[in-house]
Amino acid sequence: MNTRARGLFIVFEGVDGSGKSTQVARMVRWLGAGGHTVVSTREPHDCEAGRRIREMARSGERVSAEQELAWFQEQRRLHVHDVIEPALAAGQIVVCDRYYFSSAAYQGARGLDPERILRESEAEFPTPDLVLLLDLAPEAGLDRVASRGAPAEPVFEDQERLQAVAKIYRSFAFPFFVRVDASGQEEAVAASLQQIVSERLGLLR
Repeated sequence: MNTRARGLFIVFEGVDGSGKSTQVARMVRWLGAGGHTVVSTREPHDCEAGRRIREMARSGERVSAEQELAWFQEQRRLHVHDVIEPALAAGQIVVCDRYYFSSAAYQGARGLDPERILRESEAEFPTPDLVLLLDLAPEAGLDRVASRGAPAEPVFEDQERLQAVAKIYRSFAFPFFVRVDASGQEEAVAASLQQIVSERLGLLR
C-alpha cells in the first residue's frame, strides 16, 4: 500500500530522438513492478494549446518564439492542474516526458532567455525531484527519428536548432539534474537510469 504523503516527480528531457519515450515506458514498467503507483504523462499535454503545438510542429510553419513559448506555458498550466498536481497529492510517482526545461532549451535556442524561462517556470510550476537528461548528439537523434517512421515535426527536428538546444541543456546545473549518455543500447541506458533513480530517490534498492 502506498503511504507516501506526497508523490515523487521524475522528468525525462533530451533532444528529439534521444529515446525519452522508450525510456519513460521502461521506467514506468520498472517502478510499477516494484509496487509503486505510477502516472505516465508527457508534454505537449492533450489540450487545445497542446494540439496547436503539434499541428504547428508537423506543418513546418513556424510561429514566433514568443507565441511558441506562450502555447507551451498555456498547456503546462493545464497539465500541472489536471494531471501532475493531483497525482503528486495522492502520493503517486509522476514520470513525465518533457517539462519546462524543454521550453528553456527549445525556445531558448530561438533567441529567448533560457534563464528567464527557468525563473518564471520555477515560480509557477512544481519543481521535479529528479530530471534525467538523455544526452545524445543531435545528428544521432535525427537518424533515430528518421528510422522510426513516425510523423515528422520539421519545426523542431532541425539539426542546427537541435545543436543549440543540446548546448543549452548541457548548461543546466541543478542538483536534481542528471545527464545520462543515451548513445548506448536501450537496455544499458535503462539500467543506468534505474540505478540513478534508486540512488537519488531511494526507490527499489
